[in-house]
Amino acid sequence: MNDYILPLKSELKQAKVEEITKELPDLKNCFESRTITIAKWLMEWIEESIKNGSVDEKTLLPSKPDLAYLFGVSIGTIQNALRYIEDNGYVESKQCIGTVIRNPENRVKKMRKLTSKREIAINEIKKFIVKNGIKLGSFLPSSRVIAGLINCSTNTTRLALEHLCNMNILQHEYRNSTENGWVLKSIDFDVIEDLAENNNETLVQKVEVDLKNYITENLKVGDKLPPHSQLSKELKVSIKTIHDALKMLIDDKILLARRGRYGTTILRMPYDKNFGDKKETSIFASAPETAFYYYEKTQDHIKKMISENYQVGQKLPSILELSKQLDLSPNTIRKAFHNLAKEGYLVFARGRYGGTFVIDIPETEEQAFKWLAVNPQYAKAYSKEN
Repeated sequence: MNDYILPLKSELKQAKVEEITKELPDLKNCFESRTITIAKWLMEWIEESIKNGSVDEKTLLPSKPDLAYLFGVSIGTIQNALRYIEDNGYVESKQCIGTVIRNPENRVKKMRKLTSKREIAINEIKKFIVKNGIKLGSFLPSSRVIAGLINCSTNTTRLALEHLCNMNILQHEYRNSTENGWVLKSIDFDVIEDLAENNNETLVQKVEVDLKNYITENLKVGDKLPPHSQLSKELKVSIKTIHDALKMLIDDKILLARRGRYGTTILRMPYDKNFGDKKETSIFASAPETAFYYYEKTQDHIKKMISENYQVGQKLPSILELSKQLDLSPNTIRKAFHNLAKEGYLVFARGRYGGTFVIDIPETEEQAFKWLAVNPQYAKAYSKEN
């Protein structure tokens, strides 16, 4: 962990979009996706700005919302463009700090970044091409299909495909990156059979090992894990990376995640092979299950409300109105609505007279749910009674 640095935001200055004088790209008539067009423009701007001294390696890029407004695109498009230029060494992103400009020709000590998901996706696509004997000039499947075949997200797969185009391995014949217009242009490339075994761990895998060492050195069985934000500062990675690494430890039954004040606790020491399930772990729902029950209970409440107060064709209150009535987040209500629509009870309509309408009356019944959290001391008493 000492091989990495954590810059202080107070030491960094932030570039402002109003100070950018470089002519913006024409996104309406570009022959590549907007993501790649913006990414290439940003790389050119960083190179030019470093040369003329207007930015240096202590400069933050403008915020994503500001860049999105500047280019007239969504924040998601900007996010994808930043991932692309980060993989090419022009910037490095850091949780709670921002996106720091880096000189790709002069990188010495850098923030913690290992093999990226995009690099893994690139290697998997190459393996897919070789394994399936795809010939020069032949079309590859769509990015969505490839994503499923290589077990990567669609976004990461599209970025990987765009990068292969940039390397002249593929050619994209359509402007929209979601279309299946990927043509094999060259087979002059190397494939790494197992990226992880070649000393190129992903960041999440590396952080998983660091978390195991942290637990071994600082905690014992039964202790509660510090908050994600504290672990993020301790290990110098983003909260999202901490979340992904912890999920791996939960799957390995090293940690036990519970909702509410119980938090995430140590079930067993990471390198301890002797482990048996504790009583309290067998009588309450796991964290993923609790989320499922939470939404299902919300859906059941709405079902009951519909069956008692509404008829087919009537309009339900808005998501915001129900959110206030039930003291739940709008997102929870929205997910419940969509699930009920899939079950055939609701339909959505747009426009002036739109809204959420009842198209079938659900039959309601009481459902039993596992306890969402159990005190270990109560678990002992429970086991004696049963």
